[in-house]
Amino acid sequence: MFITRYSRYLPLILVLLFLASCGNAAIQQRGVVMHEPHPDKQPDQQSDGIPTKATVLDLRQAMGLEQLIPILVNRPVVYVGESHDNYAHHQAQLAVIDALHESGADLAIGMEMFQQPFQQYLDDYVAGRITEAEMLKKTEWYDRWVYDYRLYQPILEYAKSKSIPVIALNVPREVTRRVSEVGLDGLNEEERSQVPVEIDNSDQAYRERLKKIFNQHGKEISSDFERFLQVQLVWDEGMAARAADYLQAHPDKQMVVLAGSGHLMHRSGIPNRVQRRHPVSSAVVLPGGNLRVVPGVADFMLFPEQAELPPAAVLGIYMEQAESGVLVSKVVKQSAADLGGVEPDDIILAFDGEQVTSPNDLRIQLLRKKPGDEAELTLLRRRVLLGEKQLDVKLILGQ
Repeated sequence: MFITRYSRYLPLILVLLFLASCGNAAIQQRGVVMHEPHPDKQPDQQSDGIPTKATVLDLRQAMGLEQLIPILVNRPVVYVGESHDNYAHHQAQLAVIDALHESGADLAIGMEMFQQPFQQYLDDYVAGRITEAEMLKKTEWYDRWVYDYRLYQPILEYAKSKSIPVIALNVPREVTRRVSEVGLDGLNEEERSQVPVEIDNSDQAYRERLKKIFNQHGKEISSDFERFLQVQLVWDEGMAARAADYLQAHPDKQMVVLAGSGHLMHRSGIPNRVQRRHPVSSAVVLPGGNLRVVPGVADFMLFPEQAELPPAAVLGIYMEQAESGVLVSKVVKQSAADLGGVEPDDIILAFDGEQVTSPNDLRIQLLRKKPGDEAELTLLRRRVLLGEKQLDVKLILGQ
């Protein structure tokens, strides 16, 4: 039985709603009943001035994760959305991955968070050929994905422990930046080779949703929007093409795609574009809370229990790249660094005896620590009259 293996994740999933398009007067799908007005009535028809057009979702019946997994296990592709900075969403993603794996599915995990040119380093990490720290450095995590790695760390650790391939879905940042500057027609041959040949711009609902987002930022110039739309299309088509290529090359695999909900909702971002290239059954699972619950936004909507990412260990400094090491540009008062004797203009050469050559090295080293842990910094301190000296300082990390 599935329940015995992944019951530890059940508190994460409070309720799962099955959402489908409403094409009939009443549609019942696994306990959720959706009602629409009689089809003979016009959308603007009113009785005594009272609107009659409405869609109703009956939310009284829901399912748990143990009922969802037997449905998902037969879908070659399962899309699980997220708000990137929401720890509960990532815990729910892991719950789905674990349950599918324990059900016997031969999984691969496609991730928006990694860019395609760095696939080799994900392969090396899962195979145990490089460490987590090396993987983060080689995939340029802190330069290419701004969110706290600890949000995704349990998923990556799980994939490694189970030898589940992790697939880098995203297109290179350099390409999307170039599209935003010159458009698709302005790309040179090398740049264009990193963009899918086929880009479908026919989905008007997709276009309108993006137009609303664009206008929310106070931009109304149509040429700017067309460039914005092209960037989104390159993102979605690029990720879809990578996922479809992998599935075609590995027909026995089931892929769980982890991406921002905006790339998955209404299937118009990634899912329909995968389907166009590789027609297989799939399911879209989105976290509820911030999304408007409407038929067609997803196949399933889950509501994870609230979960907060534990506080990170911090030094309390502002840092910059130095010629050798990390320059401390500012020290926060009463922080771990301040109390430990670190001063502005110090250069950090090592952390706990390991060489530090960039701010990202220091961020990676801090992943191993918790608030309250002790750490040792090797510093280079330069003074105009006193020259320079190297010193070691011990401090208690803050949060």
